[in-house]
Amino acid sequence: MSQVKKRNPWFWIPTLYFAQGLPYVAVMTISVIMYKRLGISNTDIALYTGWLYLPWVIKPFWSPFVDIFRTKRWWTLTMQWIIAFALAGIAFTIPTPLFFQTTLAIFWLVGFTSATHDIAADGFYMLALTEHEQSLYVGIRSTFYRIATVAGQGLLVIVAGLVETGTGLPPVNVDVNVDPAVEWSMPDLTAITSTEADLSGEMQFITLGSTQPVSTKTPEKVFHRKADGTVDTMAFSAYAAMMRDSVGRMNAAAGLAPYTAPVENTASAAPKEEPSAFTLWLKEHFGEKREAAGKANNNFAIAAVRLTQKPAPGEKVVLNVTHKSGDQSIHLEQDRLSTRFEFDETNWNSPAYLYYEIDHKLSAPASASFEGASGNIPMAWLVVFASLSAFFFVVAVYHSWALPTPEANHVERKRTAAEIMQEFGSTFKSFFQKKQIWVAIAFMLLYRLPEAQLVKLINPFLLDPVDHGGLGLTTGEVGLVYGTVGIIGLTLGGIIGGIAAARGGLKKWLWPMAWSMSLTCLTFVYLSYVPTHSLTVINICVFIEQFGYGFGFTAYMLYLIYFSEGKHKTAHYAICTGFMALGMMLPGMAAGWLQETIGYRHFFIWTMICCAATIGVCAFLKIDPSFGKKIEKSED
Repeated sequence: MSQVKKRNPWFWIPTLYFAQGLPYVAVMTISVIMYKRLGISNTDIALYTGWLYLPWVIKPFWSPFVDIFRTKRWWTLTMQWIIAFALAGIAFTIPTPLFFQTTLAIFWLVGFTSATHDIAADGFYMLALTEHEQSLYVGIRSTFYRIATVAGQGLLVIVAGLVETGTGLPPVNVDVNVDPAVEWSMPDLTAITSTEADLSGEMQFITLGSTQPVSTKTPEKVFHRKADGTVDTMAFSAYAAMMRDSVGRMNAAAGLAPYTAPVENTASAAPKEEPSAFTLWLKEHFGEKREAAGKANNNFAIAAVRLTQKPAPGEKVVLNVTHKSGDQSIHLEQDRLSTRFEFDETNWNSPAYLYYEIDHKLSAPASASFEGASGNIPMAWLVVFASLSAFFFVVAVYHSWALPTPEANHVERKRTAAEIMQEFGSTFKSFFQKKQIWVAIAFMLLYRLPEAQLVKLINPFLLDPVDHGGLGLTTGEVGLVYGTVGIIGLTLGGIIGGIAAARGGLKKWLWPMAWSMSLTCLTFVYLSYVPTHSLTVINICVFIEQFGYGFGFTAYMLYLIYFSEGKHKTAHYAICTGFMALGMMLPGMAAGWLQETIGYRHFFIWTMICCAATIGVCAFLKIDPSFGKKIEKSED
């Protein structure tokens, strides 16, 4: 029997859940950014990294093994050691010729190891803490998990950028200035390419034609001169698409970046699918009656970057351009066009063209700066993953000391293969034999029904113009409203929810939290029916809604813990999280179709109707009143 060791939860909960979030971000987000910077095509990135989510989808199927073999503490520490070595493997295979295949295989290993770490860490959380402590720290663990996602997507990418900037040519800045008062003018690529450049001094990048004022206004149609000298009239949207295609073709012709032209519509193409009879009936009887509004066009700007000197024979200078600062409503097109350019001795004096799209909703002057870095990209990402690996080596050593050894932490006796398979099956069987199993599954699927639909449409609602039913915010404003104010509200709601549940218990706070999940949806009903309001009002509404969601989500997480109690709590909790993911996935898949059919106003009213499911399913739950409350122990 192992010796019981206790630790203050503040010594290990923040670090444990910070460590839980980082591998997920590394696999799902950082890998995509890294492959993009290293020149992997969008097609390959989407195809191969999309499958990396699989370990988290199927983790309930091997969660019983974490219960059957060894201890939760052993699994947690072992997975951290494996992740540390695996991340080191990624770091040191990045500079190799077969880096894509090798790192992708290791990312798979990190994915399965991280998913197993999630199972073990959540099980250990339930094992090492009392019911009261589980309630108290449920918001803290969620907060540090979110901090890990922010650090992974932000800080680590910044580190890569700093290394890249410091190891190559001086970075080049491309500034795009937008002023709604400026009259629209057709971009002149001849002026860009004919700009004289100072070719003296050391090799560097120079930017051509990037600082002229750009208007947000666009004409409905433009006069375009064809190659044969004739003048043609075309819609602005078609003209912008033509110019974007021209940018891609010119970069590809110079050998700077690959480009695949979009497939044109032909008579043989499949016709657009007509709405079903049910969709038409739903739109007729429940759809929002709104006059059809014309689609406003975003303006665009084109800039160019090139080298001042010829590289040495065989030398390749790679330039990556990214958003550095300023208004995110000025968008560098990178979905259809590459922002990674390779210069060599044959194309060094050819300009690399950049295509910027300007949000037509901008009503005040704005600007954005974009930085082109040309440093050692493999070295930059080697540093990132080496740093991640070092962090996990440190955290594994630290947790070897900091993680408590609970009284229930013990090593199971050795089992035969038949016994293992029998217990594996009994784990799933016992889950579906729990009391109120069908009520519990209904709760897992329905408690978040309003939010599962709402979360998919919040950003589109904020971005869509007023005449389409949205709020007409710019991309930069949405980043502030939802990406900053919303996250703060969500985090505070979770922390306060944990404190409240720890004081009164889950049963006492279940109804207030369920109503919090429901009533805060009213903020979007208000915003959709009163579209003329200030950014301050929008921020307040989003904060209230996200705070209510974070506060109400506490009850959901605590119930999963409560329902998982028993012999196989770790595996059962993992199964619960599978139902949780299903409850978010299925309603979210239909949310977009429903909103397009009935409009934003009626869609938000529908989410309020769905709140009846959130409230109704709570009425059938039977929860021990003492669960989550602090139990005072009498001293002998």
